[in-house]
Amino acid sequence: MFDYMLTKEQIKLRDEVRDFIKWVPRQLVLDMDKDIIKFPKDFLREAGRRNLMGCRYPKKWGGRDMDWVSTGMVMEEVGTIGYELACVFGVGSELVCDAIIHHGTDEQKEKYVKPLLRGDIFAAECLTEPRGGSDFFGATSKAEDMGDYFLLNGQKRFIVGGEGADYFLVYAKTNFEPDAKPQDSITAFIVDRISGVETKYLYNLMGCRGGGTARLVFHDVKVPKENILGRLNGAYAVFNTMMIPERLGTAIMTLGSARVALEIATHYTTRRKAFGVTINNFQGVSFQVAEAAMLLDAARAMGYATCRAVDAGVSMDRTRRMISESKKFITESCQKIVHNAMQVTGGIGYTNVFPLERIYRDVRLATIWTGTSEVMAMIVAHEWYREYLKARATKLTRDFETDAEEAFVEDEKIYE
Repeated sequence: MFDYMLTKEQIKLRDEVRDFIKWVPRQLVLDMDKDIIKFPKDFLREAGRRNLMGCRYPKKWGGRDMDWVSTGMVMEEVGTIGYELACVFGVGSELVCDAIIHHGTDEQKEKYVKPLLRGDIFAAECLTEPRGGSDFFGATSKAEDMGDYFLLNGQKRFIVGGEGADYFLVYAKTNFEPDAKPQDSITAFIVDRISGVETKYLYNLMGCRGGGTARLVFHDVKVPKENILGRLNGAYAVFNTMMIPERLGTAIMTLGSARVALEIATHYTTRRKAFGVTINNFQGVSFQVAEAAMLLDAARAMGYATCRAVDAGVSMDRTRRMISESKKFITESCQKIVHNAMQVTGGIGYTNVFPLERIYRDVRLATIWTGTSEVMAMIVAHEWYREYLKARATKLTRDFETDAEEAFVEDEKIYE
């Protein structure tokens, strides 16, 4: 943790989160990994009781009036107890609440944000569908205008909290005109768990178990018009702001799990002996630990720099690139950190004598969900080229290409 980047208020909050992590029963972690616990409601209730969720939201709605750096710190610390616990912590209080805070009415905030941050109710986000993951605009779930309400039909899959949540943030197609742009065809709804909302299938996951990850079916669900989030056919705006907690938050929480893996490996290698000395004396071991420590610091630095950019109100185009870079670099770096940790512990790290094998399974999700590494690379490339061409057009900086001995030789710089 970069203590020197935190204010006294943030350090106090960090210590509160660490005290909460100490409170989490060991058996809860074990039972979630065995899917004995389907959704950790007691964990979220206690987090709400301690006022630890949604720290960047206004106090009026249950937050602490803090910022994204504070949120990043909280997510990293929660990630230390388990990646899936960080997932369920973040999905409701950092994703769904964020959408309602930015796009909802005061009535919606009163009804859905305040009780969720208290830990009284639970929420989930419904974006992915059976026929599409990264293709947000390919949604086939539809909500038809019936006058006083919308009639929602469709399916969503891989929904963390699909088993356990009391309400859902659902994206559905509402504009059925053949020539309508995809960006102007989808609406975000707040959907209560009522008649017609069915948890159809619970996934048997490689890792990140116990979060109620499910496929949901919506069959003729009556959604009141006052449960539109934002405006009709305006889900694109909701999605754009959701990108920040969706990708930045889920990246930073990976730091916590990787940090634990590195600490376990560090402790192990200072005790385990081979050839008469502890194995941290061998470069084959210590260099892998050193690489992991370097990656952890680099990943954290990128994450917190991006948090600062969001707090500073840097343009969405710029933060979109920074968030995508952070999501890709942090999650890939953390997977390498856990890999190194398991490698230096050897065979015992591959057993459940240490929690490394669970962490290894859990963080494998990090480069897939909320936007794959490949999608992040696509966004980074797009935004980088756009930034570069825009900056070059201003002609305010030096033309560095001319700083070569034969920069002006004819017939050498051929581009077509």
